[in-house]
Amino acid sequence: MTMHGLPTASPADVGLCPERTQRIVDALQRDVDRGHLPGARVLIARRGRVVLDAAIGRLDPARDAPMGTDAIFRIYSMTKPIVSLAAMMLVEQGRLLLSDPVGQYVPGFMQQQVAVPGPHGVALVPATRPSTVQDLLRHTAGLTYEFTGNGHVNALYSAAGLGSRDQTNAELCERIAALPLAHQPGSAWAYSRATDVLGRVIEVITGQPLGAFLRETILQPLGMHDTAFHVPPEHHGRIAEAFEHDPDGNGTQMPMHDPREVPVLEMGGGGLMSTAHDYARFLQCLHRGGELEGQRLVSPHTLAFMTADHLGGTVPHADNPLLPAGHGFGLGFAVRTRLGEANVHGSLGTYHWSGIGGTHFFVDPELELFALFMAQAPNQRIHYRMKMRGLVYGAVVG
Repeated sequence: MTMHGLPTASPADVGLCPERTQRIVDALQRDVDRGHLPGARVLIARRGRVVLDAAIGRLDPARDAPMGTDAIFRIYSMTKPIVSLAAMMLVEQGRLLLSDPVGQYVPGFMQQQVAVPGPHGVALVPATRPSTVQDLLRHTAGLTYEFTGNGHVNALYSAAGLGSRDQTNAELCERIAALPLAHQPGSAWAYSRATDVLGRVIEVITGQPLGAFLRETILQPLGMHDTAFHVPPEHHGRIAEAFEHDPDGNGTQMPMHDPREVPVLEMGGGGLMSTAHDYARFLQCLHRGGELEGQRLVSPHTLAFMTADHLGGTVPHADNPLLPAGHGFGLGFAVRTRLGEANVHGSLGTYHWSGIGGTHFFVDPELELFALFMAQAPNQRIHYRMKMRGLVYGAVVG
């Protein structure tokens, strides 16, 4: 039994070509050898069994330590699916409704205004309806991120100190609520700090800090013992690091947070650290319809609902690079809605998400396949999301 504790198989046992599976490791090793990638972890499972669990390159380019299978990564936005699942657990318990207005839990959201650019500058108009918990989960609440554009509201987010890890979730959400919305609620898909706000909603309902609630309800039940909002001192030697300058970064390197610091902010949209083995247990739970080793977190129906497209024809998102053609968005995941159009492989119903630090996953229910890639390579993150799809689907022959 390996550290992930999941069943294993040889690739050929579950319809993967052994040579083509090895090709995945070889391709990543080539990138490490030519100095393009510091190191990476890749884990692939089919029909509930792990067929590839590889560590490639170095844990930290500044040291000579090899990448270990127990390496700890900043997973950034791969925190969002975990927090989204936690919210749906509260829905299943009757403690939260997707139709609830966000303002029921974060009062500042009751009187929202929307910034509308016009010929004479930006006008503020009242929101036509309150944003709801469903809007938070599917990123249609009218919120944004400071780095996803150069509009008026993006600039306000930048100036408001939302990135500080020295504030509580309550304080962060007060700051967000005091700013105008970038869109009318429900009118557009815009990737945003919505899951940070969702983390606060969970705190208000449960009366617990977000980290404690996640530990009790998801992380401990699933055996995800290395997943947390910081890394304790005895595990600092396992933290994966990026190049000082990513080769693809045009000279600008994204600053990454320090997992050794205990942040005040337990950020639902991007604060967790994790390992490939921990996150694989989370994905196995999703793949199995919400249950792992006798621990059921949600029903299969709830998981099917979360991984359905919640944008449909009503919410425009075609021009957003984060949501490729042929995809919609569910409750915490991007969802494949058409076989073609997208620039990556994937069956209908495949769902995925990623982190800005260089991690990503996808789950293909039709092929009973999931794959997980972890690196600390922020400027190459798009490249590896694309590359891994071709490599993994190229290995599936049965």
